Amino acid sequence: MKLYLIAGEASGDARGAELMRALHALDPLLEFSGAGGPEMKELAQGTFLDWADEAVVGLWDVLKKYGYFKGQFDRMLSEILALQPEAVVLIDYPGFNLRLAKALHARAPQIKILYYISPQVWAWNRGRIKEMAGYLNLMLCIFPFEKPLYEQSGLRTEFVGHPLLDSLAAKRTNAPRDPELVGLFPGSRNKEVRKLFPVMIAAARELRQHHPGLRFEAAAASEKVAELMRELLRDAAAEELGCTVALRTSHSLMQRAGVGMVTSGTATLEAAYFGLPMVILYKVAWLTWVIGKRLVKVPFLGMPNLLAGREIAREFLQESAQPRPIAEELLRLLGDDSARQKLQQELAGVITQLGETGAGKRAAFHISNELRGSSPAC
Repeated sequence: MKLYLIAGEASGDARGAELMRALHALDPLLEFSGAGGPEMKELAQGTFLDWADEAVVGLWDVLKKYGYFKGQFDRMLSEILALQPEAVVLIDYPGFNLRLAKALHARAPQIKILYYISPQVWAWNRGRIKEMAGYLNLMLCIFPFEKPLYEQSGLRTEFVGHPLLDSLAAKRTNAPRDPELVGLFPGSRNKEVRKLFPVMIAAARELRQHHPGLRFEAAAASEKVAELMRELLRDAAAEELGCTVALRTSHSLMQRAGVGMVTSGTATLEAAYFGLPMVILYKVAWLTWVIGKRLVKVPFLGMPNLLAGREIAREFLQESAQPRPIAEELLRLLGDDSARQKLQQELAGVITQLGETGAGKRAAFHISNELRGSSPAC
C-alpha cells in the first residue's frame, strides 16, 4: 500500500516522522511519499520534498511566496493523481493542506483523505468544519474538546492525545530550578524573533534594574535563528545583560529557569508540560493582527489558557507586549512563592487534559484500520 503524507514545517515534520515509524511497525510494506522535512524524508521510499524551511507566518509573507506555494500545490496534486495512493495523510498546516484536500477530493474522490493534528478552525472559522466533513474521511484530533465539535458536522473523528507528551517525556531532567535564571523563548521563525526578541531584551533590562542578580538565557531553534538573536542583542547594545544564546536547549531551559517569556505557539504547551512559570507574548505585522482579530473567535491566544478556560499565564499581545508590564509580572512570580506554585499547579492541570502518551501510535492504528476498511475500537 502507498501513503502520501504532507507536513509543512519543523513541528509537523517531527510529528510526521513519529507517525511514519508507528505505521511502519504496523505494516512494514507501506510505502511513503510526500512532502515534509528531513526527518520524514529519511523514512520515505518514494519521491519526497523537504520543504519545512519554507514555512511562513503572517499574511504578507504568504502573499510574497504565493507563486512558490501555488507551484508546490500544483506539483503535489499532480503527483498524488499519478501515484494513486490508498490514502493521503495531511499533518497540520491547514492553510495549504485544507485547500489541497478539497481539490484532491474533487479530482479523485476514491483516494481517502486523513487529517492528523486537526486544524484549529474552531478558533477562526467554525463554519468551515461542515465543509471539511464533505471532503475528509477521518480527522485525528489532539485536544479533547475538538472531537465533539467535528463530529457535530458529521466528520468522523478520533481523539488520539497530544504527541508532545511522547517527545517531552524523554526530555525530563528533574534539574532544580535556578531562581536567578530567566528563560527567553522568542520562537523558531525569523519573523517571530525579529518582532519579539527586542521586546524580551527590553523586558530583561527592566528586570535587571529591579533584580541585579538575574541572568538571562535564550533558546534558539537553529543556528540561523541563533545568529539573528545575537545580532539583535548587539543592535540593542545589551552586553550588560550577559544574555547567552544556546542552540536547541529550549526543553532543558524550560526546566532550569525560574521564570520565562514564551512566544505563543507550541512552546507554551511545552513550557506548561515542564511547569515553567511564564508569561506569553505575541506580536505580528499590524495588518495580520487586524485581520486576525476579526477572524479569531477565542478569548485567549495561549493554548494553556484556552484549555484552562481562563488566563492562568498572563498574555501580552501586540500593542500590550511592552517591556515594563512584562517585567512587572515576572517580578511578581519571582517574588511570590505561592503565586508561582499556583501557576505551576494550574499548568499541570492543563497537561492532564491532553490524555496519555502514545498519540502517534494511536493515530497510526486508526490510519491502518482506515486503509483496511475497518474501524474497531482502539
